[in-house]
Amino acid sequence: MKRLLSVLALGALMNAPTAFAAVSDEVVQQLLDRLEAQEKRIAELEKATEKTQTDVEEQKQAVAKVAAAPAATAPAAASWAEKISLKGDLRMRYENIDDEAKADERNRQRIRARFGVIAKPQDNIELGLGLSTTDNNDPRSVNQTLGNGNSSKDFVLDLAYFKWAAMQGLSVSGGKFQNVLYRPGQQGMLWDSDWNPEGFGLNYVNGPFFANAIGFWLESDSTKEEQFTWGGQLGASLPLADDVKLTAGAGYYSFNTEGKGPFYNVANAAAEFFGNSFDPVSETYLYDYDEIEAFAELGLKVAGLPLSVFANVVQNTDADDYDTGWVAGTQLGAAKAKGTWQVGYAYQDLEADAVFAGLTDSDFAGGRTDNKGHRLQGAYALGDKWNVAVTYFINEAAVDTGAGLDYDRFQLDMNFKY
Repeated sequence: MKRLLSVLALGALMNAPTAFAAVSDEVVQQLLDRLEAQEKRIAELEKATEKTQTDVEEQKQAVAKVAAAPAATAPAAASWAEKISLKGDLRMRYENIDDEAKADERNRQRIRARFGVIAKPQDNIELGLGLSTTDNNDPRSVNQTLGNGNSSKDFVLDLAYFKWAAMQGLSVSGGKFQNVLYRPGQQGMLWDSDWNPEGFGLNYVNGPFFANAIGFWLESDSTKEEQFTWGGQLGASLPLADDVKLTAGAGYYSFNTEGKGPFYNVANAAAEFFGNSFDPVSETYLYDYDEIEAFAELGLKVAGLPLSVFANVVQNTDADDYDTGWVAGTQLGAAKAKGTWQVGYAYQDLEADAVFAGLTDSDFAGGRTDNKGHRLQGAYALGDKWNVAVTYFINEAAVDTGAGLDYDRFQLDMNFKY
């Protein structure tokens, strides 16, 4: 519109017959150029004004979004907390030991405390660190006897491991980790329940079938008597009917110990071998321990209570004699939720060289092989995380290689978990 008015005005001037007769074409062109330049400038200014208004509007919207957004630190803190968990337990114990090999009975108060931190930096990785009380760094016991003038009690590294879910059904553990092997009835003929191996472990499950493997060092320092032990299990858990399941399998373990000295040092040479045969002159093991085991456990329900019946047999194929052991037992109930209870019984017969004695149950017959006898236990849950339990061992020690000595042990426990 502005340009049209300018052209019309210019035309009027050019057509005036007298006043503008002398205006040349050059002057007219100059006027037209000036008009075009002014129009471009006006258009640029209008465009700049529109852009400024748009920018102001976008800035207002951005400020409103920031004001409405939650603080960035809140979800980060929650995410970290979800990756870390704590667990632990405390056990107070009264214990009476009546060992015929010693003149007097022994009574003592003991405590066991364990604490663990578990981290999951990603979905398929678990890292664990655990501390516990200790009994002279015994690999089979984390109990601490009370007394000694109420002295402070030691804590030691009990767990330091990784666990990797490598694929569906397969997990790999490494470091100082909890035992990955199947123990029927949770009994300790081959492996004490407090023992945490140092090396690597593997668990694989495919439907009803499972495989467990382990490799660990009794001694990893080549300046000493280096010893790496390995073995594994194959088995299956088969549902036979509603609430009835049979778990059965076999295992093999290799301890290359012949000609080597003890791996855990205690008071004297005989005690260091814990019932295994040894050469008293060189103080070395007489045999390797190439252990073959077979196990079975039947789980079912009776009157609404869980019932398990189990058996475990082992033989050391390298020993000349006293090479076999077995245990069988049952347990009814489970002292887990408040008001629940359990009772159990097992009988064990373990010859001197049937298993590597340094890892067998530390309570049965004083933690030595060459034994037989009964184990009775019961527990009642006073709360969901709190129970009272009793265990009574009626055993005979030095059955094959000695005179056969009575060994009785009574334990009264108060157990707490968190």
